[in-house]
Amino acid sequence: MCSKNRNKRHLRTDEVLKFITGDRERTNLLKNHEEKALAYLVQRIPPWIKPDMLTAIGLGGNIIVFLGFVLAAYINKYYLLLGLLGFAISWYGDSLDGRLAYFRQNPRKRYGFALDITIDWISIILIGFGYIVYVEGYWDLLGYGFVVLYGWEMIIALIRYKITGNYSIDYGLLGPTEVRILIAAILIVEVLLQGSIIISASVLVLVLFIVNILDTHRLLHIADNIDNKEKEGRSDTNGN
Repeated sequence: MCSKNRNKRHLRTDEVLKFITGDRERTNLLKNHEEKALAYLVQRIPPWIKPDMLTAIGLGGNIIVFLGFVLAAYINKYYLLLGLLGFAISWYGDSLDGRLAYFRQNPRKRYGFALDITIDWISIILIGFGYIVYVEGYWDLLGYGFVVLYGWEMIIALIRYKITGNYSIDYGLLGPTEVRILIAAILIVEVLLQGSIIISASVLVLVLFIVNILDTHRLLHIADNIDNKEKEGRSDTNGN
């Protein structure tokens, strides 16, 4: 079915999901609700909006999060609530850019993959740097730790993709959407109870560290098994 025909009527959710989720296995907690929302939204994006425009919109949302930290640091803590708007915009752009390309049957897998990784990294830097600007004293190092540990998890995902051919943006039940919601909740609590962000950020960094250690251990185990199977295959070949 061509994209022109799809624009004439709205498809069933299961029909749309075949177009937009076939290339990626999701394990995140909100998977079912999120996929239904994406299937609904992707059909209602105007034709003049292109996937790259959505990518830019997603980056713009993270810039708003960063500005919320800066304004909260120098003007009023209530500007942290801009982060809620920023994360909503970020989710919209980041979640729909690739899905839109698949729905319109015009995906650029390698280009989109490279662009997404780059924008994700820039976005993490913006959020971490925003935290550093907002928090005073040595506690601002937690922002640096967040960037480093999230970057480590991104590297793990890329290595897993290289070794297994499977690329996942989820870490068990946690995906980018759940992380956005978690950080948004931290911002709300900080507005209600100033200073709590230090405790929340400490817990978040600790959890990321533990998850990275466990994921690295699993990845090394997978890589070792693949190496051993290849050795066994070569041995059987030589034996014959």
